[in-house]
Amino acid sequence: MQLIQRHPQLAANLVADETVDHEHPTVRSTVARLKGAKADAYAYAKAAFEYVRDEIPHSSDSGDLRVTWRASDVLARRTGICSAKAHALAALLRAEGIPTAFCYQRLTEDGAAPALHGLIALKLPGADAWARQDPRGNVPPGVDAQFSLDRERLAWPVRPEFSEVDYPVLFDEPHPAVVAALKAAPDRPSLWPIYPTEL
Repeated sequence: MQLIQRHPQLAANLVADETVDHEHPTVRSTVARLKGAKADAYAYAKAAFEYVRDEIPHSSDSGDLRVTWRASDVLARRTGICSAKAHALAALLRAEGIPTAFCYQRLTEDGAAPALHGLIALKLPGADAWARQDPRGNVPPGVDAQFSLDRERLAWPVRPEFSEVDYPVLFDEPHPAVVAALKAAPDRPSLWPIYPTEL
């Protein structure tokens, strides 16, 4: 699939804002811990990906009813749905000058209960292309999302027969409909009825 960069300027994918608040002390302290003695951008990006994937449970997997949306809150509270975890990973990457965009899939439960699935795409120094990454978490068993630049290793491939979709657009900001739903929901059961099902 050909990924389409929505904003023509690569620098737009480095911006800090209300959602991707990579100047926040919580984000900065996490960056410092992850960076350690990492030798290059690739090693740091892989460490950041694995941290968000493995150390911040997806709230549906853990049963956590809290809804987070701001990157610093996802990191501090250590919970979030896929899109919120994508916000956290983007903040960790952008804080280190790695351009990071937001992208989405429309997934279903074998055709039922459609919902947007949030991912990120990054562009490491010297890379010719963006590479999508899925920090959702490798639960349930059989899910095996991995950090990869040469071929995608996402949690789920889309299944067109169930009206699932890979959206090719790379957004420099999280999609406003996603952020609005996350901000409006007082808890996770309240989130699903208002969470977008498609772009």
